Amino acid sequence: MFAARTRRLATGAALTATALLALTTTAHSAPARPTAHPAAALQEVTGFGSNPGHLRMFAYVPDSLPVGAPLVVALHGCTQSAQDYYAHSGWAELADRYHFAVVFPQTDSGNNIQSCFQWFDPAKDGRDQGEAASVKQMVDTATAAYGTGSGRVFVTGLSAGGGMTADLLADYPDVFAGGAVNAGPPAQCATSLLAATQCQMNDQRLTPAQWGDKVRASYPGYQGPWPRVAIWQGTADYTVRPVNGTELRDQWTDVHGVSNEPAATTQLPGNTTETTYGPDPAAPEVALFSVQGMGHGLAVGPGSGDTACGSTGAYFLDAVCSSYYTAAFWGITTG
Repeated sequence: MFAARTRRLATGAALTATALLALTTTAHSAPARPTAHPAAALQEVTGFGSNPGHLRMFAYVPDSLPVGAPLVVALHGCTQSAQDYYAHSGWAELADRYHFAVVFPQTDSGNNIQSCFQWFDPAKDGRDQGEAASVKQMVDTATAAYGTGSGRVFVTGLSAGGGMTADLLADYPDVFAGGAVNAGPPAQCATSLLAATQCQMNDQRLTPAQWGDKVRASYPGYQGPWPRVAIWQGTADYTVRPVNGTELRDQWTDVHGVSNEPAATTQLPGNTTETTYGPDPAAPEVALFSVQGMGHGLAVGPGSGDTACGSTGAYFLDAVCSSYYTAAFWGITTG
């Protein structure tokens, strides 16, 4: 979500992004060196780098994490915190089940009045700049500390965290093997707060190649491989309209050089349709998960069983465990 306690108008339209994403910045000092913490609880990690984006780093590391395990970076939405995402998203219980570590970056009202990651600001969301650089420093710290396997770093996020996820995938395709954008806009959709409104609410009328060029321009000269991308979108989302899911599909199929025509369609629980793109049915480059009737939030599926995870809360909506199906798409629920 892009603002605290957003109220929809009678017509169903969301508040403008100018109100939703109003920002104020402040400076924070970073401690000199990393601080180690015990595993199996959400713990803050300090001193992870120069931290130009003034973020905080939290980590969840299961006991007896095997060497070479994956690392997932999970970014919260506006008005949320790392603790909220840890408690509700399902990533911590999946980490226990499938043996990987999770880093939960956190921004706050000192960076943005609504505690939004600033996906729309080129000084914050570019390679080696601002918040994007801070997240990369967290990844470097975590991979060294936890023995993360080569090519096994992934990133996901909700809403503004989803927008930053898309930017990070474009900025650091050499770092992230895969990503998942939940109710977020395409990579580098906006370069100002005002333009963010248009990205959230309207079709930008760009071709797939134009969307792909925004990714390619984020790291000029990069030759691949590109991250595999999962896209989650509710059909009744009036804050980040469903067209964003279509634009993300067009963007990343173009980057991968595959058709944006569906390769396969699967029905999942929670009135969810998974549509995959790419020639390999076992490892599609892009997947679009459309949740029928769901509003703005992260789809969770409380309960028991391998495909269940998460708990409901503000912007955590009972439908299907998106985190599980994302992890399965990345290939980290096996082995």
